[in-house]
Amino acid sequence: MKILHVITSLRIGGAEKLMTDLLPRMQKLGHEVAIYVFQGVHTPLVDQLKNAGVHVIMGAENESVYSPKHIKVLKRLMPDYDIVHSHNTSPQLFVALANVSLHVPIITTEHSTNNRRRKHILFRPLDSWMYRQYDRVICISEPCLHNLQKYLDRSAETNMCVISNGIETSRFAQATPSSEYNHRTLGAAHIVINVAGFRWEKDQPTIIRAMQLLPDDYHLLLVGDGERISDCRQLAQSLGLEQRVHFLGVRTDVPNLLKAADVVVMCSHHEGLSLSNLEGMAAGKPFVASDVDGLREIVAGHGVLVPHEEAKALAAEIERLCKDEQYASMVAKRCQERAMAFDISKMVAGYDAVYQEVKKKK
Repeated sequence: MKILHVITSLRIGGAEKLMTDLLPRMQKLGHEVAIYVFQGVHTPLVDQLKNAGVHVIMGAENESVYSPKHIKVLKRLMPDYDIVHSHNTSPQLFVALANVSLHVPIITTEHSTNNRRRKHILFRPLDSWMYRQYDRVICISEPCLHNLQKYLDRSAETNMCVISNGIETSRFAQATPSSEYNHRTLGAAHIVINVAGFRWEKDQPTIIRAMQLLPDDYHLLLVGDGERISDCRQLAQSLGLEQRVHFLGVRTDVPNLLKAADVVVMCSHHEGLSLSNLEGMAAGKPFVASDVDGLREIVAGHGVLVPHEEAKALAAEIERLCKDEQYASMVAKRCQERAMAFDISKMVAGYDAVYQEVKKKK
């Protein structure tokens, strides 16, 4: 069947990386796949999809993701597809609005356990209408489903299901360490890495503050981009960490960077089911995460959880993992075993089953 995915951008992030993993595999199952990107900013993820043969339809580079112009484009595109699948808030809304007069089978994926809209009661009627327009709402974790049902007051919603995110575990487990960023090139005794978009739900500031509490031979690699990166650069500078905190931007060699690090960290205010979490664990490195929704469900009993926004506790765990090789090895082994349960093959099969079911009902 012909499937169109709709997303805000292809900058670094969980939903964006999901596209580069999912869409080529859907094509291998025989589907014809395309993606419409609201903000047509060229990124390495765009190249990955194009190189895999996925048709990438780019919006204007400077167009707001909330511009109503996207509805007009969607009305033109959607009738040519058997399934339209949205990701992120504005595509969710605009696909639903465009489909009022089209009646194309539509699916959306809920990627987070929370968002800013849910704090404002005025959005609830609109969201309630929006989610009802979808033939299927896929939540990426049980907490994600539970929180959405609670927000919408729909404990028995029939159009919702859970399909856990997945990754290509072998790609991270078998990677070779980066030759560009490693202990020798950085002059570092220990390397900590965080892979995440600089977005409001992420908490890179706590990681940066933790670095101030660690010895000078500890270095931090921050991989990603986003609207909060300038604030984080300023924080690192104000703490005198310019030489120890490295902002690498969007990278295509994340498996190699993870392999070069000693400890992988994910600090967030909340998550859906973090792909970066799973990738870090699959790399065979000890993983430390904030004790928040979307992280604790994956990390508890395998990696290390630290209290939310507690830089001192995070620094202590990083130092322990770097100094105690036996402890670090035990944590890394448990993390890798946990990640193997989330291989991407299971996610692809789940998405394909939903597509087949929805198309059959239509």
